[in-house]
Amino acid sequence: MIGRHNDKVVASIEEALAPLRDGMTIMVGGFGLSGNAEALIKGVVDRGVRDLTLVSNNAGNLGKGLALWLRAGIIRKVICSYIGGNEDLHTRMASGEVQVEITPQGTLAERMRAAGAGIPAFFTPTGAGTSVEDGKEAREFDGRRYILERALSADVALVRAQKSDRFGNLRFWRTARNFNPVMASAAKLTIAECDQLVDNGTIDPDDVHLPGIFVHKIVHVPQHENAFEFRTVRKRS
Repeated sequence: MIGRHNDKVVASIEEALAPLRDGMTIMVGGFGLSGNAEALIKGVVDRGVRDLTLVSNNAGNLGKGLALWLRAGIIRKVICSYIGGNEDLHTRMASGEVQVEITPQGTLAERMRAAGAGIPAFFTPTGAGTSVEDGKEAREFDGRRYILERALSADVALVRAQKSDRFGNLRFWRTARNFNPVMASAAKLTIAECDQLVDNGTIDPDDVHLPGIFVHKIVHVPQHENAFEFRTVRKRS
């Protein structure tokens, strides 16, 4: 018999996202369009919440992924490490519609990892002596300058896994793992969208990328667009 802690699967995207409220900070896994929780991202727009702070690598691209949130006007602030060719974010940052905080990519990942580990802050050499240092405490250790970075937590994390059991043990698909595990550990509530749903005990413990203790709700989404940004192929000889 499966108890409530051993079966976290919910019936729909709507049920999974029911706890969302205006003004929340939401972490969303994915790198570019790789590893995006496509159904949950669309579901947040349908949910109608607004004034969100989004934590992600680059907030979507080419009008897809998290660019849906930008176009829907539901984001107040973005904390990210890369803007690149994301015109939806570029234009809204320039107009002042969306506040953008750029954080070096490794620092962004470590800030979330620190939050999940219960570490409130850490020193890093990344960004020392640049504009990244502005307003932050700096110290020297062994003759090298370091700056203090605060841990970064969130109300909710939305992650995408290739495979999940009913407890929430997750396995990700190759590089689509990216930010998903650290985000799951840094949020108060983690909602996982999975391609495949299997019974508890099916996933070998050595194959678990994220333990189910960090996952609170699971929604099974077997069909995805799996969009990618640019396709480059070699001409046939």
